[in-house]
Amino acid sequence: MKNSEIQALSLEELKERLAAESTNMQNMRFAHAISPLENPMKIRESKKTIARLNTEISRRELQANS
Repeated sequence: MKNSEIQALSLEELKERLAAESTNMQNMRFAHAISPLENPMKIRESKKTIARLNTEISRRELQANS
């Protein structure tokens, strides 16, 4: 998910995506612990997406408070 796509989402959608992406990453980590994933780089991509979502959420909350 690109930054431009993330910025286009509303705050509610960002929080929903964050929850979904967190669940997805937990499932991938669990599956990777049991048997190696075909593409383990997906875990890294998921972590980066979660970080981008958290950054955008905190940026918007700071703007709302200022």
